[in-house]
Amino acid sequence: QVQLVESGGGLVQPGGSLRLSCAASGRVFSIFTMGWYRQAPGKQRDLVATITSGGTTNYADSVKGRFTISRDNAKNTVYLQMNSLKPADTAVYYCKGVLGAGYYWGQGTQVTVSS
Repeated sequence: QVQLVESGGGLVQPGGSLRLSCAASGRVFSIFTMGWYRQAPGKQRDLVATITSGGTTNYADSVKGRFTISRDNAKNTVYLQMNSLKPADTAVYYCKGVLGAGYYWGQGTQVTVSS
């Protein structure tokens, strides 16, 4: 069993930055594909970014050039650096770990971009 715990959310002004962290339990973190998703009120949960065990990254078009996903396998942690934040980025951000047919979700962390 893998547990994922997100942190780093909060209130930030437009144009500001935040870094989200997702800490994973277990010793197999390094072989998981990890991802960040977000869900705004009344909307579906959408992909933000993913990173494979080999470090290959993928981003939603809406965040390319502004967000960076990274991982530290020694710390069992995946990060999402978010720059140039916009009000449209306001959502609950979820971490997801995928290994084969199995997947795990974190509990989410709220990000609010507002002046």
